[in-house]
Amino acid sequence: MSENTIKENEDYYYNEQGYKVFTEKFHLKRGYCCKSGCKHCPYGYDKKTDRFIKPIKKN
Repeated sequence: MSENTIKENEDYYYNEQGYKVFTEKFHLKRGYCCKSGCKHCPYGYDKKTDRFIKPIKKN
């Protein structure tokens, strides 16, 4: 990611439990899948099967 700053409500938000949840926009800016099973993963990674289940979205 070229820019080190992330913005609340654009790149992440806090869920009901107080955890930081990264948005699809953030993941696309980062440019790769971390294979953590993120809620808004635009790369389609399924942690249960360790596979990509949908095509990768591009900007």
